Amino acid sequence: MTEYSHAPEPLGVPTRRAAIRLIDAVLRRGESIEAALPAATRMVHGPDRGLAHAIAAETLRRLPDLDALIDGATARPLPPDAKARTALRIALVQALVLGTPPHAAIATVLPLVEGGPRRLVHGVFGTLMRGGATLPTLPALPEAVAERWRAAWGETMVEAAQAAIAAPPPLDLTLADPSATEQWSATLGGTSLMPGHVRLTGDHAPVTELPGFAEGAWWVQDVAASLPARAIGAGRGHALDLCAAPGGKTMQLAAAGWQVTAVDQSNNRLKRLRENLHRTRLKAQVVQVNLLDWAPAAPADAVLIDAPCSATGIFRRHPDVLHRVHPTLVAELAELQARILLRAADWVKPGGTLVYATCSLEPAEGEAQIEALLRDRDNFVLKDDTPGRILPGHIAGGNDGFFIASLARKN
Repeated sequence: MTEYSHAPEPLGVPTRRAAIRLIDAVLRRGESIEAALPAATRMVHGPDRGLAHAIAAETLRRLPDLDALIDGATARPLPPDAKARTALRIALVQALVLGTPPHAAIATVLPLVEGGPRRLVHGVFGTLMRGGATLPTLPALPEAVAERWRAAWGETMVEAAQAAIAAPPPLDLTLADPSATEQWSATLGGTSLMPGHVRLTGDHAPVTELPGFAEGAWWVQDVAASLPARAIGAGRGHALDLCAAPGGKTMQLAAAGWQVTAVDQSNNRLKRLRENLHRTRLKAQVVQVNLLDWAPAAPADAVLIDAPCSATGIFRRHPDVLHRVHPTLVAELAELQARILLRAADWVKPGGTLVYATCSLEPAEGEAQIEALLRDRDNFVLKDDTPGRILPGHIAGGNDGFFIASLARKN
């Protein structure tokens, strides 16, 4: 019996193949990079998995500009889903953004189009490199996204979003003990925008190796994501944290003195929440359940809803949302948010606080939800100190996009 074996692929090619699979999962199937990562990178390991992620993420971050370069160097436009186009995208992003030498960038891509338009890919890449191709300082947003955000927030916001996606986001930390802000800012070499917050910029050690991580003195949380729990403040009563995982807001509430019940449907995400609670030595009751099938035993003093949403506000770290989120998905999620919000409103004690938040830049997932709630429930009033809509660039040094509304239930 004859045995056949396949020669191993040239060094670096499996990593680029994994990157193409990630891009394909986002653009063709609407998956997030994180959801697609295990399957797409099953043949690569260690640092190569991280490199595949980086190539895919930077390609998606720069996609309109990469396509403009490619279209300017081809006689006839390549189909959007052509393998030759994707191969050129990842070769160009390596050479123009990630610092890969051009000869290595193209050499690791050409085997991916073996038996196909190899000469085309090689020729277009060579033409662009010899012509001194560059990418704009501010990446272009996908036109559909730019139009949607321009209509909702204006041209200034679109420009701020372009600036936000161009710059590596800082690392924001929330402290378990806000009174130690000055101490941890000095120890970590960071700056603070408010009590209980430290921001690190530039190069720093891996998160797990930073001072204070092992003893649970802080956790990673974008500064905008910390504002919903800050809107509730300190307390000694019962607080519900709904859609709670991975637990940043749960830990904030527990550290502020609340007795917290953290509710989420995802077992994997709740595993991370439990790990975070263990590391920080903070306590909360954890419940895995679909919110639409559950109700607390009694109303709570405070209810925080970090509702499932399109997550378009976190595009700086997750540029895939710019390409996989569309109006139909936003509408579907808005309908789910409305059901959750109306249901959870009944779980607030008279005199209690309801905070609704989404990491979205879509009005349907923010302002429209609160307007509908106030029409349907006349026993709630919007607090004057509500942070409201937080757009890119609202916080010095950068922030995720968020919507936050704080409401009081009347007696």
